[in-house]
Amino acid sequence: MDRPALATVAELLKPITWFPPMWAFGCGVVASGVALAGNWPLIVVGVLIAGPLVCATSQAVNDWYDREVDAINEPQRPIPSGRMPGHWGLYIAIGWTILSIVVATLLGPWGFAATLLGLALAWAYSAPPIRLKRNGWWGNTACAVSYEGLAWVTGAAVMSGGATPDARSLLLAALYSAGAHGIMTLNDFKSIEGDRRSGIDSLPVLLGVNGAALTACAAMAVPQIGVVALLGYWQMPAHAFGVAVLLALQLLMMRRFLATPARLAVWYSGFGIPLYVAGMMVSAFALRVSGAGALS
Repeated sequence: MDRPALATVAELLKPITWFPPMWAFGCGVVASGVALAGNWPLIVVGVLIAGPLVCATSQAVNDWYDREVDAINEPQRPIPSGRMPGHWGLYIAIGWTILSIVVATLLGPWGFAATLLGLALAWAYSAPPIRLKRNGWWGNTACAVSYEGLAWVTGAAVMSGGATPDARSLLLAALYSAGAHGIMTLNDFKSIEGDRRSGIDSLPVLLGVNGAALTACAAMAVPQIGVVALLGYWQMPAHAFGVAVLLALQLLMMRRFLATPARLAVWYSGFGIPLYVAGMMVSAFALRVSGAGALS
């Protein structure tokens, strides 16, 4: 049986996509307020599970069940190009799922349960009969929750020995998850034609390019306004100001993006989203400085 090259396997697992959940897990670690010293093995395992394991699994699952769509949108991808022969894409998706579960046993009950939930969302997003990605509202919600909120809460929980994270940490995780829905919508701009022909109702297909762009911007901006307001209410003015500045820069970039969204979606993803995730870490440090802990 032909086997794919290691470089092809790495391409299937899309390392570039691992950053968001790894960063969100790190935000949860910081927000927990727990000392990093002595917890580095736990942190490293958590980051590995968030990115190279669970997120990579979701990419493999998605590529396998999207192979016909990718043949239209991205024919150079490993499976439609033939560089990933036979059922190897499916085998890797299953193997990475099992590996993720095994490694997750090192994170304790909270981390193990979160890993199972993340894997369930990964398969539900792409695989029939559920295939949440057929509807942009549900599919993007599943991704946003898994990549941002779940990873943040898991980081905070495992650092606190499995205790429920501080209510403020949970609220910030929820807000940044809501905003990530817009980030996922931006990602759909690159596959409009294939989605339309394959019956996938992404938001650019459902709402049109302009409607989806406006929805994505609103989804990202409104939760950040909420974050600024909450940080101010919690007597953290410096951190609130920092997030507000990052948001203001995003709003300037959004104005340009909305003028020609189809052409600038990749541009905004590359330059606007880093400002969004920077605000996440500023917010996490706000909780750390304030002494956020865990609720027993």
